[in-house]
Amino acid sequence: MRKLWVILFLLIFLLSLPIFGASALERIKKAGVLKVGSDVAYAPFEFMEGDKPVGFDIDIANEIAKALGVKLQVVNTSFDGIIAALKAKKFDMIISAMTITEERKKEISFSIPYYDSGQIIVVRSDNKDIKSEKDLKGKIVGVQLGTTGEISAKKLKDQVGIKEIRSYETIPEAFMDLELGRLDAVINDLPVSLYYSKNNPKLKCVGKPFTKEQYGIAVRKEDTDLLKKINEILVNIKKSGKYKEIYKKWFGTEPIE
Repeated sequence: MRKLWVILFLLIFLLSLPIFGASALERIKKAGVLKVGSDVAYAPFEFMEGDKPVGFDIDIANEIAKALGVKLQVVNTSFDGIIAALKAKKFDMIISAMTITEERKKEISFSIPYYDSGQIIVVRSDNKDIKSEKDLKGKIVGVQLGTTGEISAKKLKDQVGIKEIRSYETIPEAFMDLELGRLDAVINDLPVSLYYSKNNPKLKCVGKPFTKEQYGIAVRKEDTDLLKKINEILVNIKKSGKYKEIYKKWFGTEPIE
């Protein structure tokens, strides 16, 4: 009889526990750390300066951590596996110049947009043949794995007849092969492409952005409390002028309203 009472007590205790345990916000505050997944090879959004991750996204993430009253920990993760890593609870959120898409929204939840972008073509500075998407016919084009640049290139392959698409783990690898003449062009996000071409006289952007995209911060679908708080913080840093300050720091101009 005593054993039966012990079993009943344990069952009642277990059933009284929250089904999903502590919320995301509670876990983060208890740990004192906000873990952020980011592919830290995408200047000026996220890149390494010595042994320290820096960039536009990193500064935004720091503001979120500060508002939560915790420290920031950046977990460097390859972009093509970053959603799977989030779902596997390797970190609490993604901030990695990630475009909000319907396909991605099936797996994860996005914050309100925090940056407007689009895809553009990058070629070597001495290239006079490629001026727009239609000139990619018969060309070899580099992209980064798992990005909207890769998706755009695949669409253009059918539309204009790209000869070959080569996907790279990181975008610097693609730009390096472009410099070395192993590629005819790279398709990539506008701000990052502008940053690389500005700092590398061997590369240039051509044409106009041929897509319209917005970046968002990603969380697991069940972490609704964290998502709500992130949205509140993004609104607050825009109202306070902090967002404008960070934007100007990394892009040399104020954001377009």
